[in-house]
Amino acid sequence: MESSFRNKNRGYQQLRVWNDVIDYFVMTCRVFRAFPSELRRVASQAIASADSVHRNIAEGYCRRSIREYLNFLNISLDSLGESVSGLQAYLRSGLLSESQFEEMNSLAFKLENGLLKLVESLERKKLAGDWIDTLIINESNVAYGAPQSA
Repeated sequence: MESSFRNKNRGYQQLRVWNDVIDYFVMTCRVFRAFPSELRRVASQAIASADSVHRNIAEGYCRRSIREYLNFLNISLDSLGESVSGLQAYLRSGLLSESQFEEMNSLAFKLENGLLKLVESLERKKLAGDWIDTLIINESNVAYGAPQSA
């Protein structure tokens, strides 16, 4: 669903990593909503940790400060780690099928690596003093391995 609302503060919506995290959240919702009612708290926590990943990317982006952006990207990585830990536990306990686990774990692995590359790239820019706030979308997409927008 493409939004007609565009401004500098919503630029995170153009980030490939943010869009992939939204896909991960959708997948998480689909899988965990099917959990039995006695596991509602477990399912709710799994959904919340996936939800936190995209929210922190957006919040850090909107702060405009490279220091704060990096902080929120690291919080996103923390939330993704929490989510992946849950996937391992749910697989071992039989709550997730092998195919559900593989699909979710594969996307989470891509996200972890993409977020780590983005953090590393931005940390290099911070150290070099090469950070330009107006290039936040292109710089972020290049670090994630996505093509630059025009």
